[in-house]
Amino acid sequence: MNERLNGVGVFVAVVEAGSFAVAAQRLGVTRSAVAKTIARLERRLKVRLFNRTTRKQSLTDDGHAYYERCVRALAELEAAEECFESGRTEPAGKLRVTVPVLFGRHCVAPILRALGERHPELQLEISFNDRVVDLVEEGFDLAVRVGPLSDSSQLVARRLGVQRMGICAAPEYLVRHGRPANASELNGHLRIAYLSAGRAAAWRVYGDDGEELLPQVKIRLGFDDLQAIADAAIAGAGLAWLPCWMMSPEVKAGRLEVVVSGDRLPGTEIHAVWPRMTHLPLKVRVAVDALVSEIPHMLGR
Repeated sequence: MNERLNGVGVFVAVVEAGSFAVAAQRLGVTRSAVAKTIARLERRLKVRLFNRTTRKQSLTDDGHAYYERCVRALAELEAAEECFESGRTEPAGKLRVTVPVLFGRHCVAPILRALGERHPELQLEISFNDRVVDLVEEGFDLAVRVGPLSDSSQLVARRLGVQRMGICAAPEYLVRHGRPANASELNGHLRIAYLSAGRAAAWRVYGDDGEELLPQVKIRLGFDDLQAIADAAIAGAGLAWLPCWMMSPEVKAGRLEVVVSGDRLPGTEIHAVWPRMTHLPLKVRVAVDALVSEIPHMLGR
């Protein structure tokens, strides 16, 4: 009976990935290992599952029929495992999480590391990436996303808080160029801009009456990396628009000073996101609960 299950998971992974190479990457094995597993499965079944060419492979009619049955069988096995999961009190197994690079490094990773220490049977795998990852397609259990969420019936989201921003500068810059007393006095100052696809978004600031202002701040430097912006600001290169969680330690150390506080700038929502499923695994639930408990404190620093 065990022999009949050999290769089934790899076969399903190849079908859903669309290629041996992508399936191998997701499974953490070599392409050659995947190809050998499929070949052994075809020999055992005495049918050809894939039509292969030098560029791609596609399912045969037998392959289609076998895939449908394999998916149903694996779903039954998963349901059986979830019955055990529902009675489990200690999270276990691999938890794959994708997070934005800087926010993930500074805020999410410490929380998940502590979670792993509390639950030794939990194996954490964290990917740092600023692109929007397809959780289902790439096999992730959980994501943390900063910014608007796209509509998706396949995903569930839980709000973690709001990332507040601030405008800051090094003390030496403010000595040389003067400290702006209000939003209108930002005009004419030097700005270190965040670039996205080579473009810098306009700064939007709320005035005393709540009116939205667009200060004209000259771009002196542009980076597509927040850490580089913070480093340049500390060096006195200009005003920087940074997340409060990132700016706060530098302000406390005296390397930066707040010029415009977070209540005068638009914030960005942060969510935990995971694939929609009938039963949420305990490993995902405890990770989400830890993020919901800890992230707001980090955002409020």
